[in-house]
Amino acid sequence: MLDAMSSAAETDTAVARRPGPPGEPRLGPTAAVVIAYAVAMAFLESAVVVYLEQALGMDPRALFPVADPAMTGDLALIEAGREAATMVMLATVGWLAGRSALERLAWTAVAFGTWDILYYAWLWVFIGWPPSLGTWDLLFLIPVPWAGPVWTPVTVSLALVGFGLAAAARIRAGRHVRAGPAHVAAGVLGGIVVIVAFCWNAPLVLDGGVPADFPWPIFAAGMALAAWGAAMALRQMDPPT
Repeated sequence: MLDAMSSAAETDTAVARRPGPPGEPRLGPTAAVVIAYAVAMAFLESAVVVYLEQALGMDPRALFPVADPAMTGDLALIEAGREAATMVMLATVGWLAGRSALERLAWTAVAFGTWDILYYAWLWVFIGWPPSLGTWDLLFLIPVPWAGPVWTPVTVSLALVGFGLAAAARIRAGRHVRAGPAHVAAGVLGGIVVIVAFCWNAPLVLDGGVPADFPWPIFAAGMALAAWGAAMALRQMDPPT
């Protein structure tokens, strides 16, 4: 997802379709439905996490060191499956909300970003975690543990929501969103660099260590590169008619 806004274009140019006939969904109602879905899904998932971890006698606020696989059994596989299922659900609502491949990707980014931010917000309401944006979190397990301070996934999610809404608004207005080879390359490479930053401490986490240092310059470079690609694609001028 980290490179979602720019990697969608499978050809040199992705062109949004013109507005449909009167009566088609407007931007505002569609955005409200997608965001409401993501907020509700974040509530449900955060509640389930709290219930399950407390039922298993685990403190949901004590993520590190990661529990010994011998003690958790198949729970790690179940957790990885839950993460994959979450991505499918978010992509599904994006698909249903959009009218073209690029618009569907834009709404998926909005749904993902909103869900991620509100997931932390609901956990804070339920159990007072995270106590600060600097608190470390175990983000994903696929294919290796991703770890970072809470502010890092929140930053990614804010970018996804912002660029997703901007792209969807431009498409619904009948304007073109053109992602050329340079924009796609910037998005893909930037996303990979961000993922590298998240996975930087994976060996330490797998060895039972507690991460303390996040490679924020690498993260910042990846974010800047991906944001440049998305911004330039959105700034492309419509061809003269």
